[in-house]
Amino acid sequence: MARGNFMHKVISYVVNEVLVNSLANSPAFQRFSVRTSRRMEDISNKAAQKRQELAEQVKELSKNFESPKNQ
Repeated sequence: MARGNFMHKVISYVVNEVLVNSLANSPAFQRFSVRTSRRMEDISNKAAQKRQELAEQVKELSKNFESPKNQ
């Protein structure tokens, strides 16, 4: 049983090394990675901007809601 586990680890290591090296040296994969990273950054920036806009709207609404009570 232990020998099978050892062989599995060796095969897994070799496949992992081959896969990682082939992807690291692939221009197509590198382009894909760069595009994906940029898209994720854009989405994160847009989400942060929308979150700030919503916070400002809620703040403004709360001011407008509390204003008539004070008058």
